[in-house]
Amino acid sequence: MSIWTRIHAAVSALTQGESLSTVFDKLRAPPERSVAFAIAVIALGAKMAKADGLVTRDEVTAFREVFQIARTDEKEAARVFNLARQDVAGFEEYAYRIKGLFQQDHVCFCDLMEGLFHIALADGEYHDNEDIFLSRVGEIFGMTEAEFKALRARFVPNSEHDPYTILGVPQDMPVADIRKVWRRLVRETHPDAMIARGVPEEAIRLAEKRMIDINRAWDEINGAAA
Repeated sequence: MSIWTRIHAAVSALTQGESLSTVFDKLRAPPERSVAFAIAVIALGAKMAKADGLVTRDEVTAFREVFQIARTDEKEAARVFNLARQDVAGFEEYAYRIKGLFQQDHVCFCDLMEGLFHIALADGEYHDNEDIFLSRVGEIFGMTEAEFKALRARFVPNSEHDPYTILGVPQDMPVADIRKVWRRLVRETHPDAMIARGVPEEAIRLAEKRMIDINRAWDEINGAAA
């Protein structure tokens, strides 16, 4: 059964007039966490697009890139997007419900935020409203300032872009300790680890850019110390 079939079943199970945000309360079992992850990124992406005031073709393309959406599944993805966009529940309610679902796995929040950053930068610009939106979502998720800065450094062209920020470590940290952080990030970015914490296989492409970024950052720091 494809993830889009499972998403269709989850959304169809909502009673008439029930907010899409309540779907996360029904997807707590580990096998369905991948469904919740996909709905979370699409729904928060829809709320972010609404905050920005315009849904562009680039943003739609970004959804396809994150989830490798086949043409036959686009209708279901669009359904989730539109339900979230039209829902009177605010994005903060969505974020809090998602936090309740993934509260035992902090790394998963970074996975979710990575998908949102990818969508935010799809049109080549990072708008002030998008920064406010993502900052608040990250705050609700319990992300540290260093974690949020690391994401912004990787995705936003004009942000602070030094390797220490990308790895989320201070510049005075011993290289041996930075190596441990880098190794932990590499382990967390492995596809098997991502699938185990609920990231759907369709979204594993998120890890490709992350692995490139963290390896490049480590090479720069290690090379300078050599």
